[in-house]
Amino acid sequence: MEKKRVYTFGNGMAEGRADMKNLLGGKGANLAEMNLIGVPVPPGFTITTEVCTEYNLLGRDYVVEVLKPEVEKAMENIEKLMGAKFGDRENPCLVSVRSGARVSMPGMMDTVLNLGLNDDAVEGIARKSGNERFAWDSYRRFIQMYGDVVLGMKPQSKEDIDPFEEIMEEVKHAKGVELDTDLDVADLKELVKRFKMAVKERTGKDFPESAWDQLWGAVCAVFDSWMNERAILYRKMNNFPEEWGTAVNVQAMVYGNMGVTSATGVAFTRDAATGEDIFNGEYLINAQGEDVVAGVRTPQQITLEGSRRWAKLQGISEEERAAKYPSLEESMPECAQELIKTQQKLEDYFKDMQDLEFTIQDGKLWLLQTRSGKRTGAAMIKIAIDMLHQGYIDEKTVLKRCDPEKLDELLHPVFDKKILAASKPITNGLPASPGAATGQVVFHADEAEAWAKDGKKVILCRIETSPEDLRGMATAQGILTARGGMTSHAAVVARGMGKCCVSAANGVVINYKERKMTINGKVFNEGDWISLNGTTGNVYEGNIPTQDAELGPDFLELMKIADKYTRMSVRTNADTPHDAQVARNFGATGIGLCRTEHMFFEEDKIIPMREMILAKDEEGRRKALEKLLPLQKKDFKGIFAAMDGFPVTVRLLDPPLHEFVPHDEKGQMEMAKVMNISYNDIHERVESLMEANPMLGLRGCRLGNLYPEITEMQTRAIIEAALELKKEGITAIPEIMVPLTGIVYEFKAQKEIIEKTIQQVFSEHSDSIEYKIGTMIEIPRAALTAHKIAKEADFFSFGTNDLTQMTFGYSRDDVAKFLPLYIDKGILKQDPFAVLDQNGVGQLVNMAVQSGRAVKPILKCGICGEHGGEPSSVKFCHHVGLNYVSCSPFRVPIARLAAAQAAIE
Repeated sequence: MEKKRVYTFGNGMAEGRADMKNLLGGKGANLAEMNLIGVPVPPGFTITTEVCTEYNLLGRDYVVEVLKPEVEKAMENIEKLMGAKFGDRENPCLVSVRSGARVSMPGMMDTVLNLGLNDDAVEGIARKSGNERFAWDSYRRFIQMYGDVVLGMKPQSKEDIDPFEEIMEEVKHAKGVELDTDLDVADLKELVKRFKMAVKERTGKDFPESAWDQLWGAVCAVFDSWMNERAILYRKMNNFPEEWGTAVNVQAMVYGNMGVTSATGVAFTRDAATGEDIFNGEYLINAQGEDVVAGVRTPQQITLEGSRRWAKLQGISEEERAAKYPSLEESMPECAQELIKTQQKLEDYFKDMQDLEFTIQDGKLWLLQTRSGKRTGAAMIKIAIDMLHQGYIDEKTVLKRCDPEKLDELLHPVFDKKILAASKPITNGLPASPGAATGQVVFHADEAEAWAKDGKKVILCRIETSPEDLRGMATAQGILTARGGMTSHAAVVARGMGKCCVSAANGVVINYKERKMTINGKVFNEGDWISLNGTTGNVYEGNIPTQDAELGPDFLELMKIADKYTRMSVRTNADTPHDAQVARNFGATGIGLCRTEHMFFEEDKIIPMREMILAKDEEGRRKALEKLLPLQKKDFKGIFAAMDGFPVTVRLLDPPLHEFVPHDEKGQMEMAKVMNISYNDIHERVESLMEANPMLGLRGCRLGNLYPEITEMQTRAIIEAALELKKEGITAIPEIMVPLTGIVYEFKAQKEIIEKTIQQVFSEHSDSIEYKIGTMIEIPRAALTAHKIAKEADFFSFGTNDLTQMTFGYSRDDVAKFLPLYIDKGILKQDPFAVLDQNGVGQLVNMAVQSGRAVKPILKCGICGEHGGEPSSVKFCHHVGLNYVSCSPFRVPIARLAAAQAAIE
């Protein structure tokens, strides 16, 4: 059977349906469905998304040839229903040609209106309509749109001049008018003439007169627009596959520019910003669709209530509003009432907030499209919960309707929307950690801390951050780096803290010595104000006010519904009592990763930590560790108390020792004084710690096995903290995690030290607590030999940051040098450090879970890499049977919703 490539609709009949979005695109599927439920829709046809794929694979000539018979037959259907003929000079049938992907991509692709006009047809339209101005206005619009979209005359950069706009301005200036609607028939004829000359000048060819040539040009231009720069960028931002393609919708024209009884507009069945159940939208009299969004004329509000609210915000009096900007309810009351009834009918039918486009032609209402409307994170939740209460949808549909990533908008501070709209970014980078931050530029962590103590708001600007910057990062409002990726130190730590961060910002050059930063040629000195949008990656000059996000009852209800259906628990990655409490407030049911190394960078711990590292022998190390023990125990008590009754997975010391020691002369002199030894001794020791590739060197369990006294001290601190809290009535459930195990014997050696120390502490205190000893699976060999390690371990925690790094052989700190190019070229679909590579890294996780549980069925398995808060990765974790995921505190709600979606899918 021959493949069907064209589906018709019109006069209450349609070959397609709403559930055919993948084939017909969202617009085409909904146009078909609107016909079937009796909504007035101009007749037309849809060319399927599959044809777009054929077009990109096989080329224009093939596609036009195979489409011709079906398109000609479908056009006959439009002609029959409209009582006009396509390409006729006396009674021409004009059409619009629009894109229509399976998901809404507003403004990303191209549209052509009034197609079929030429020098003969324009006269026919003028006679038929009795409105010569309307006919010539439609013709000049068609040439301009066709020139832009099909003939490639649209400006390619801000330096380019739009020839059509330039001609339009010249004609308006000569006439002495401001608006297009003030031009008369003679002016419009002059525009058409000059527009055609511009086409000949720019393209070397005459504007096409044949309606069929115009149609094929427009259809192919829509297919081409699927691969334009805007559409590609939008797809990447939203993770939409290139293979989806776009449909093409060809529809009989109806006209909003036929005079004062005609109009065009866009409307929403609910407020897309707040989610309020209020019908709202904008329209223009005597206009076509692009006029409403182009901003050339001030659009008017559809409802009287909306019009009055708008006027109040604009500072316009009621008298001026009613005279100049009346609502559709006032200017065309019958059409307004029909539109209000129709929008309610569409929302009732599709059971979701709808985004409508409509045209009123000579007092008759036509609907040109309906689709599920784009909405903010706050509106997404309110609409879903309201529709649940109103009986439109059930709980599972509520969960499916909410995009986990959009919850980010609700969890972090946000900029004042009005001020942001008037601000232009000076650069942009990776949106490493969402939220909004504004502050004064500082370049060093200690200064960030000092300025913050003085009550100043600061943005810490670094080429890249390191663990030594932690205190400064903690006190800064936000972090800006010139280098690094989405899982760089700055990104990972900022997300854990809920701090706004923009990394790898374009055109940023930082000079620490001169305490200045240049951004695309503009110099910022220490103390200058900048603002960061970590949700978009934009950087702004100056102080843009921020406001805290508020979590209302709708958000709490959504989380309650998510918890009802989820089968996988969500923990957090937290290193401080504050972070632990934030995560618990967001619904975390434990800590999946507590990094002990972050504690050592605090002022009271860094000196004894350095003493321990720089000591010449075990005796010296033990003396320093005695100083660290009470400090580390105090930290654990705070974290365990915040997580009272929930498990806390504590990772033993993981990073290379060189990260803790001073590399500058001043710091080394200070340590020589503290330890009462020579500067040369300290300098030599620091140099000896340097490694060619420290990520693969002396770190993790290797440190504990080389210096068992470190493991002893940390284990003692963990268990003593838990026992002391037990006496206070607080339940601590420690899970001690050995990092970087590659060989079962590495783990066994560490486990023996841990067990021996625990039993010793129990004996000293004449008491005991519940505990577990497990390991991180972050080396491919550990995943491959999981069946051996599982015999010794109580749990596995997959450290997918390192597992990704070692599986791909990519350094996560340097990957930004080539990763964007890999993604642009399609070598990689996504950043594997941001979205779990299910085919490679994911298979190692799956294999380790299966082989580990074959040996020990009760083996607890979780994930604590950054992937633990990324929705598609969370769903993968559910499918491979993990017990929990662990993520940054501010991503806990995202993971909870994603886990619930995985359970119901």
